[in-house]
Amino acid sequence: MLENNFAGQAIEAVKRGSVAFSKFITSNDAGVTGGHQSGFHLHKNSYPLFFETQGVKGENSEKFAKIKWQGDFETDSRFIYYGVGTRDEYRLTRFGKGFPFLTEESVGNLLILTKQTDEYYEAFVLSSDDEIETFFSAFGISPQETNKIIPKTNTVSVEDQLMKMFEAYIGTISVDFPLTTEIADNARKIIMQVSGISTIDVKSNPDKELLRWLDTEYKLFKTIENNRYSNIIGQPFKDVDSFIQTANSILNRRKSRAGKSLEHHLSNMFTTFDLKFSEQTVTEEHKKPDFIFPSPEAYHNFLFDQNKLVFLAAKTTCKDRWRQILNEADRIKVKHLFTLQQGISSNQMKEMTRYNVKLVVPKEYINTYPKEYREGIYSLGQFVRYVDATQK
Repeated sequence: MLENNFAGQAIEAVKRGSVAFSKFITSNDAGVTGGHQSGFHLHKNSYPLFFETQGVKGENSEKFAKIKWQGDFETDSRFIYYGVGTRDEYRLTRFGKGFPFLTEESVGNLLILTKQTDEYYEAFVLSSDDEIETFFSAFGISPQETNKIIPKTNTVSVEDQLMKMFEAYIGTISVDFPLTTEIADNARKIIMQVSGISTIDVKSNPDKELLRWLDTEYKLFKTIENNRYSNIIGQPFKDVDSFIQTANSILNRRKSRAGKSLEHHLSNMFTTFDLKFSEQTVTEEHKKPDFIFPSPEAYHNFLFDQNKLVFLAAKTTCKDRWRQILNEADRIKVKHLFTLQQGISSNQMKEMTRYNVKLVVPKEYINTYPKEYREGIYSLGQFVRYVDATQK
């Protein structure tokens, strides 16, 4: 059922543990930014992983624990809250010589920490896109829901008004499970209505609103999932094959939805900005890029100015998969790639640059990338303005 052993072990460890946390490893964690800090930086909301109460400003607090990594080796490590002076942060430190996960190549990998007992933890580092997506799918979380405690149940905690609108929408669904497009469209309508967001607001801060759309859709999807499957999984299965078939159906729907979801929301964003574009345009050798600007006709017209053609691929994570886009549109030299990946190593960024791949990420994620490459990364707002300029 689970394609990768580390992903499977991590999922089981989270289920066994009392508290679990995940985050993408950053350049700051790996010590390649030139800062004086060491070890994994942990968000303030992660304090239940190792302390009973939040750290007190003006004091340092620490806790020592044994951590088993990848189900293989152990470290005697330290959780510490720095509250003295100007510092106000949590870190996980002390791993011994030769520790493999605080290197530049680890940047962009997913770190998972699970508390098994007060003094014993399990940790896993997932490096491939498939591993990471398998883990996310198992718990119904998204890339933007990292750097926080992992919910222990599938119960979706949302504002009452939002939940009421979810339930009202679910009551209108006549099929077993609606199409991804329908879920995405309704999630946008619901969050914009609840939040009082207008098209003007979306245009003023597209990066923020895209993440809001994605987050709401994940919550709506999980609510539908609970509605459809709670009775099924609450009953005994007649045999193991039936259980595996149901589990695979749920996991495969989660995984296939994630990438399509991002494409749908980006498409809506481009429409909001009145950009000319096409989706899944057939190019050389029957390749189908996610987005071509301004049109298929322009792409296939060799008299059309190549400098006004823009390519964009959309991938939730891209550590491995960025190479897939290189030959999807031969006429367009620079390949723009939108991703929700938080952080990639300098070596990978260097390779992407060599192959003319230019990243587009939500504005708040740019600081998770190596400092020397940040200026070359577009936010969504910058990308939209760039495309708009080519269509004048």
